Amino acid sequence: MKTKNFSILNFKGDITKLSVDAIVNSANSTLMGGGGVDGSIHKSAGAKLREECLAILESSYPDGLPTGEAVITKGYNLSAKFIIHTVGPVFRGGNNREDRLLYNAYYNSLRIAVNHNLKTIAFPNISTGAYKYPKDEAILVRDQAICDFVRDNPEALLEIFLVEF
Repeated sequence: MKTKNFSILNFKGDITKLSVDAIVNSANSTLMGGGGVDGSIHKSAGAKLREECLAILESSYPDGLPTGEAVITKGYNLSAKFIIHTVGPVFRGGNNREDRLLYNAYYNSLRIAVNHNLKTIAFPNISTGAYKYPKDEAILVRDQAICDFVRDNPEALLEIFLVEF
């Protein structure tokens, strides 16, 4: 997809190696790292990321970051300047608003990027690993969220990378 000043690029590789303004972390609600992309981002970013995530939790989300919401931290030891952490839904058959929650995870991540004047962002496939969201369905939700965001904010971002490991 390409518009006036905007493009979506597919990238196969390690999201932690990308030199973009922000990478998105498919986080769990504790923001303390875990497996998959989340664990890899935390390991690559270093200990200061954990400290900042803990401070965010203590000040704003004592019960954990809600599903579909997003927060931003520094990138620390990553090439990316920032990390946008979002919690995708656990797939429970598709009748529990999972599509809306996944849509919100993408849309809210893009909104945070724009609010911080970021121009390049990289997304992993949110919720398709341990959270068992069917990949084909998740891609449809992701694409709708991105299309809606671009329609609503046509000049906001320059590049979105869709990363598959």
